[in-house]
Amino acid sequence: MKLSDVLIKPVVSEKVNKATDKFNRYYFIVDKKANKLEIKKAVEEFYGVTVADVNTAVMPGKAKFRFTKAGFIAGKKPSYKKAIITIAAGETIDLYANM
Repeated sequence: MKLSDVLIKPVVSEKVNKATDKFNRYYFIVDKKANKLEIKKAVEEFYGVTVADVNTAVMPGKAKFRFTKAGFIAGKKPSYKKAIITIAAGETIDLYANM
């Protein structure tokens, strides 16, 4: 797997910002086939930081229902894999620099 295909996008929310400030952790949506070693290598290459730890979790898809004129429409949101990256003390990732 190419390293450019591993990281899909960073997760930015209030909960993630608190984890970043307190524990130096960053959250990313990653490819479901990527393993921890590939994720670590991709983050180190793209952001130029030292990764201390990588945790992953596969988030299940959720059923969604909507009521329209035609009646109920049922659908499902896709599942995804998220990676929690802990970087070395004193280092930061600027997620807004390359926008």
